[in-house]
Amino acid sequence: MSRAERVREAFTGGRGARWHPTDALVRGVGLGVGMVVLGALLHRVELVLLGAPLLVSTLVALVSPVGGTPSVRVRALPRIGEVGSTRATVELDGGEGAELMAVRLPDGREEGVGPVHLLPASAGAVTVALRRDTWGQGAALRPDHLVAGPDGLLVHGPVTAPELGRTTLPPVRPLPAGLLPARPLGLVGAHRARRPGDSVELRDIRAFQPGDRLRRVDWRVSLRAGALHVREHHAEADADVLLALDTRLDVTAEVADWTATGRAVTVRPGGSLDLAVTAAASLAAGYLRQGDRVALADLGRPQLGVRAGVGRRQLLRLRTGLVRCARSAGWAPKPVLHVPHGALVVVLSPFLDAPVVELTVHAARRGNAVLAVDVLPGPLTPDPETPWGPGAARIVELEHEVRLEAMRRHGVVVVRWDGGGAPLAGALRLAARPGRRVVR
Repeated sequence: MSRAERVREAFTGGRGARWHPTDALVRGVGLGVGMVVLGALLHRVELVLLGAPLLVSTLVALVSPVGGTPSVRVRALPRIGEVGSTRATVELDGGEGAELMAVRLPDGREEGVGPVHLLPASAGAVTVALRRDTWGQGAALRPDHLVAGPDGLLVHGPVTAPELGRTTLPPVRPLPAGLLPARPLGLVGAHRARRPGDSVELRDIRAFQPGDRLRRVDWRVSLRAGALHVREHHAEADADVLLALDTRLDVTAEVADWTATGRAVTVRPGGSLDLAVTAAASLAAGYLRQGDRVALADLGRPQLGVRAGVGRRQLLRLRTGLVRCARSAGWAPKPVLHVPHGALVVVLSPFLDAPVVELTVHAARRGNAVLAVDVLPGPLTPDPETPWGPGAARIVELEHEVRLEAMRRHGVVVVRWDGGGAPLAGALRLAARPGRRVVR
């Protein structure tokens, strides 16, 4: 016996793989025979008249041909989809002599495997609606079934079917791309790479350093400054955008829920991780639409990141990677981030601890343009069960504001994400202006 068969037998009590009689069959035969025999012994015709039809109908149902192995197959089930409703086809085969089938199917009104539906065995195929109102991984369909023969005297099952999961991608909201200098379309992408290169587009004029070529010397600036200065140009390559997702914390506006454990889902709806994933998916779609290279980094588990790429397939990989990172979310003592030179770094975090702030500032000190997206839900609601609730919530808010201000002083663009995208869009427009590096 295979492992799958042992698991199925454990769920069904060893009865799911064959046809077996029900209690109605035992009662019909026993009661029919008993009433006929008792009526004959007591010479009571009414007992015979009551028991004989019951016995005859039971025997007729037994002689009806019942056999085969009923099966329920699911086809046209998308493994990856968007938030909302979709449809799948379930093929029903009740076997020979089957009359009814009880199948667990979704009804399209709520998430999950759905209630049990009573269908005729000749239904053939049924189209079911699958609904998912939240992103992430979850059970989409589990077609448990029970097949009944004539008069329900013989049944096959119940059979616990394997659970079919479905990945619902995070929603994408339209956002304008910003924080990167534009370049003409048709070259590489819509934005220039921030790292130096050999193109004709001027990036900066700086002091001469050992190793610089003499043909790059700007003699006009050098004569005016009294020292050698060289021209630095942009590289002819796609701009790199790194989305750094902080999965170490997932908090809501209810401070009392921050220490709650034993939840059935990893991501709390409306929590910081939910907001961060939505913002990351929206930013990725905006920059990929402009032809830029976008990568994903998990600050808590670097091995779950997604390499930089372009195009629609990259957006699908990034959204799937966001779901994978959220599924493995959990506390890590020290965030890890490897920043490529010249890339735009977008850190999405509630910024409730010092290590993630230090990591963000360090990326800015290396010369990268850094955007800190604050996803802490607010305003915070104090714990009503303790007199220290308002004071504790106020301390958290003050410490949080101190961390944000420290990042602003180091040239990090700080913006708050409230789920709507409007503040982030405004910050991108302001930050794209020359000489504008601090957004409050």
